[in-house]
Amino acid sequence: MTINELFQAMAKFNASDLHLKVGEPPIFRISGELVRMKRPPLTNEEIDGLLLPMFSERSKGELEARGYADFSQALDDIGRFRCNIFRSSSRLSAAIRRVKLGIPTYEQLHLPAQVGKCATFEQGLVLMGGITGSGKSTTIASILNDINAKRRAHIITIEDPIEYLFVDDKCLINQREIGIDVVNFAEALRSAVREDPDVMLLGEMRDAETFETALTAAETGHLVFGTIHSSGCAQTVGRLLDLFPESKHEQIRTSLGFNLRCVLNQKLLSGAQKEVPQVPAVELMYITPIIKKMIIDGEDHKLADALNKDTDSGNESFNRVLIRLYREKKITMETALAAAPNPEELRMSMRGITISDGGIV
Repeated sequence: MTINELFQAMAKFNASDLHLKVGEPPIFRISGELVRMKRPPLTNEEIDGLLLPMFSERSKGELEARGYADFSQALDDIGRFRCNIFRSSSRLSAAIRRVKLGIPTYEQLHLPAQVGKCATFEQGLVLMGGITGSGKSTTIASILNDINAKRRAHIITIEDPIEYLFVDDKCLINQREIGIDVVNFAEALRSAVREDPDVMLLGEMRDAETFETALTAAETGHLVFGTIHSSGCAQTVGRLLDLFPESKHEQIRTSLGFNLRCVLNQKLLSGAQKEVPQVPAVELMYITPIIKKMIIDGEDHKLADALNKDTDSGNESFNRVLIRLYREKKITMETALAAAPNPEELRMSMRGITISDGGIV
């Protein structure tokens, strides 16, 4: 058994992920569930034989220095594979994500049509939230490819590693991979704004420097995409402020109010229909004048309610998304309740009872 044969098995069974660990057979994630391959557990020697041939000198150095290495592999006609190889109990383990060939459209991903509004912005900041494995990268790739098809612009991406390979259409696209095309993320950020971009993908907003670079780029006329780990759109502002000392909060709020265009937060749910095994639930918060004022004035506690009440701007709270997906028979009631931030509130909403700052309506 070779790693390429396992990659081919991922494609055959439409697995999103592959996990390799000593003492376990290969484990695939299929339709969100972990499925063990019917074969004996892998030995330490077998794991080394599967994983070590994929390593470059750079990857070996990363593994020695950090205890893990990230890189991508490609297999003709099968797809690209995002590999995270790490040490566990002094042995090698792997988590490998399959990225399919071609960039899917909104329709193919079963995304709501209003996601496409993100591709129409000329300037500003668009943030995509969600846990690892929720499909954030795929949704952003779909938005960028929509821009690529519709207008003339220079797109620069900073990725670690590169996942989807874009093909220039109306846009000129440069994709920079950390460690191969540029030495590190900080250098990539510093150089990106000097490379005449119109649209930038800066990856995860993991520290103050990255976020300030994104805000500066948005303020100077660029359209900037980034990802963030947050539990929902309304919590994103607080998550960003946590990156900074309190003395800078007012300045960051003002900049967000004027430059943030949209926050998306995505969960990947089990589908109710066999032909659609996974369905994205996308909470959307476009920055309307009311939401802008709340962000600037520090009224974050009102954002969730404003999101629930807004039906004219393309905004959707998670509860409204879950109700819609359930009524469209795309997910089951059990799935909706398990994914809901507040299951009891979801039950009430389904019965036509809503909760606002003023009480129960």
